[in-house]
Amino acid sequence: MMSKPEALRKRTGEFALRVIRLFRALPEEEARIIGKQMLRSGTSVAANYRAVCRARSSREFISKMGVVVEEADETVFWLELLVESGIVARPLLDSLLTEANELLAIFAASQRTARARSRKTTANDQ
Repeated sequence: MMSKPEALRKRTGEFALRVIRLFRALPEEEARIIGKQMLRSGTSVAANYRAVCRARSSREFISKMGVVVEEADETVFWLELLVESGIVARPLLDSLLTEANELLAIFAASQRTARARSRKTTANDQ
């Protein structure tokens, strides 16, 4: 059985691959401009989560997790923009948008938990 960090590493890697495949399928030049932004942020989620797994302190974990949260949120934005602009039909992106929102929720909750634990530890040390 995989640990949670290993499972999330695999899940973010698969998410990045899906983002790459979507980018390759985008039709026209204007879509490619938006797509490049989505490609950068979507693949960055996986790359930065790997960095989170190597954090040497709770402060570093929280900081790096913040980057993952920002990149996941940005990816959601670009995916929504592709749909709202009419470049890609919503049904084609529903699954990817769901995954992006779920990852965002997981990472945001993890960051909040780590911050709360860090504050509690700091308060107990005083």
